[in-house]
Amino acid sequence: MSTTMHDAIVVGGGPAGATTATLLAQYGRDVLLLERESFPRYHIGESLMPHTWFTFERLGVLDWLEKSGSPRKHSVQFVSTSGKVSQPFYFFKTIKHDWASTWQIQRSDFDKMMLENAAATGVDVRQGAAVRDVLREGDRVVGVRTESVDGGSATHHAKVVVDATGRDALLAGKLGWKKRDPNLNKIAIFTYFKGALRDPGLDEGATTVAYIRDKGWFWYIPLVDDTVGVGVVAEHDYLYRETRDPEAIFWREVDECRWIREHLAQGTHQGPMRVTGEFSYRSTQAAGDGFCLVGDAFSFLDPVFSSGVYLALKGGELAADTIHAALDAGDVTAATFTQYEQDLRHGLDSFRQLVLAFYDPTFNFGEFISQHPDLQPQLVDALVGNVFKDLRPLMDALAAYTGPARRPATATG
Repeated sequence: MSTTMHDAIVVGGGPAGATTATLLAQYGRDVLLLERESFPRYHIGESLMPHTWFTFERLGVLDWLEKSGSPRKHSVQFVSTSGKVSQPFYFFKTIKHDWASTWQIQRSDFDKMMLENAAATGVDVRQGAAVRDVLREGDRVVGVRTESVDGGSATHHAKVVVDATGRDALLAGKLGWKKRDPNLNKIAIFTYFKGALRDPGLDEGATTVAYIRDKGWFWYIPLVDDTVGVGVVAEHDYLYRETRDPEAIFWREVDECRWIREHLAQGTHQGPMRVTGEFSYRSTQAAGDGFCLVGDAFSFLDPVFSSGVYLALKGGELAADTIHAALDAGDVTAATFTQYEQDLRHGLDSFRQLVLAFYDPTFNFGEFISQHPDLQPQLVDALVGNVFKDLRPLMDALAAYTGPARRPATATG
């Protein structure tokens, strides 16, 4: 059995892991990235938030995105249950910068690019390497044991281990830290179409959120190659009220949502039909002695505002900066990550409050802005991902809809 030693080991090669590893390598650190699968591989989460631009600039991948052919996303629009389309929230009306638009990405291509960029930066990237165990000395994590596709095993030691295993949540699962959010217990059924209708002009690449009754919703995301990703999100009991057949459920909800029905009418279903549940959860802690959690390994939030990739990228940035400073100080303990965890929770809580308002039956975006016109810039900040700042006036106004019991003070869940 071979053994290696590194400054940092990153477990997982998705956006959070690739970002953390790349930035640590830019700092000159010796980084090993272990990815169980071989890229490209399928992954959901195609719609980006504009604020990802700053992390992409730091990673040096803006040029790839510009040339990728990915549709430009200039706005988010909402469709009522009656089929009425809201005025789109155009990012450029508030933002006067290159980051006023973003992209709808093919995750298989995007994630592969991010991993290749990490390798080009100096990260030792190993695909097909599954982490089977975490190595400890007392309470401190000091490395991992891996198994390769050919059955070979190895141990890898590091001064810090970064868990970027996504919804598998390797360490949070082992430590019993992963807690579901009881107020956001949704499931999704989703699939893909070729040749479905796209809105004209600037709205061609818009993300559309179309409401269904009981505060469920469809996403409609234009992608490359004339493909559109479509999914329906709602409570378990609502979607499964008649049948558990995903295909039957999906088409039943399409038939009841005029905007989605009309846009899919000219398209061809590409399949497959996919299902995922337990959308929202959070770990009770973001770090311990010798390790930290990033991206979905720490928390996943309902995807209505497409915050997942952004939180993965931003979390990777925060983690890399924290780890670099900790390695310089020679102290990578749980206390090292106190500010990192506070920042993560602040961003997550801001998005969560927005999501809770979205699901509240008394909430309407148009009415909210008409009642609080002074908060429109802060609402746009939240919609584009600029949440790592003081948004208390907006959060307090949103909390008036969701009530004190569901405010974002959920430090343990």
